[in-house]
Amino acid sequence: MTLPEDQQTEEPPRPSFLGIHSRDMETKILYISSGCRNAMGFTPAQMMASEAKSYIYDSFNSLYPTIYTDKARESEDDEDDDDESSAYCIYMNLHTTANIPVLHRVISMRADNCVVVVATAFPERPFRDLRELQVQTLDGKLQKMTINARGQQAPIDKRRKQAMQSGRSPLYFSRSRQIKAVLVLEHPDVTEIETEETGRRPAGPHIAFCTSSISRLIDVDNSDIHSFPFLKLVAPEDLAHVAAFFERLSKSSDVLFETFSLLQRPNVIEGDVFVADQENPRVVVEALGANVQDGIAILIRKLRVIPPPKRDSLGNYIHSKIHEVSEDNGYLSLSEFISSDCNTSDAEGWAELP
Repeated sequence: MTLPEDQQTEEPPRPSFLGIHSRDMETKILYISSGCRNAMGFTPAQMMASEAKSYIYDSFNSLYPTIYTDKARESEDDEDDDDESSAYCIYMNLHTTANIPVLHRVISMRADNCVVVVATAFPERPFRDLRELQVQTLDGKLQKMTINARGQQAPIDKRRKQAMQSGRSPLYFSRSRQIKAVLVLEHPDVTEIETEETGRRPAGPHIAFCTSSISRLIDVDNSDIHSFPFLKLVAPEDLAHVAAFFERLSKSSDVLFETFSLLQRPNVIEGDVFVADQENPRVVVEALGANVQDGIAILIRKLRVIPPPKRDSLGNYIHSKIHEVSEDNGYLSLSEFISSDCNTSDAEGWAELP
């Protein structure tokens, strides 16, 4: 019997946490959110400075770091070399304080010299020994691979060729090296974000972590924007759009994608040369976001630079169509092509729980 909607209760969110570890064979934990206590039983203090790979229960734990090494990411197809991947989905068993294996879905984002991890626990799933390290890339080559005992990739399924054969050219495949950056934001409260242009910029979630590659996307240094309000980097005409993105992330355990604009020269340091919004070029980025109870990790990729939008006679910004992908133009957006939800993923089988 199905209960009336007013009597139905929402399922509690799955245990999840954010983590950052070094991008080397040591995988030293540099940051871990408090959600690790609910997911694994450990406190952040217990896990800090230890090796992330040591918490992997499966026998491939020593191979895990090879996902992010340059050697492991070499491609047999030379034309794909610059179409590098930076985001991955992996299922693995992590051990708890009682040394009990619990299945986790790990969304990882490869950054300059570290890896940002968003882990979600599935404690209700019976234990199954995962003998192979299976990885699905979420961007770049968009391929499925296993890491063998020698730490080398063995491609299983290259989605690029299938997409080309279907007659549609995916938007995300690039023939030049993509400029990307990873940010970790405090869990955003979107209830007080104003959705209309009022002349003042809402603060929004603060930046808890950012890779140094952000300076290649916009004119800032990552050290200058630590604890800085993220929305002050966003173009004013896209504030409502980004607020809606954050709200969708807060209600979903899936990986979500969005396109919006950042200011090329945001006003970060007081006393620096101020560039007015109407004279500030926009950097259009595509964002991949994953949410946990105590934060959000975002991988952003630079698409292009455009001039600032014009205003109408009332002073309102004339919105461009940068976040729209026409169904008739032969392109696929990332969100159309891939999903971490096993029920909606277009990549057959990869997102299914083991």
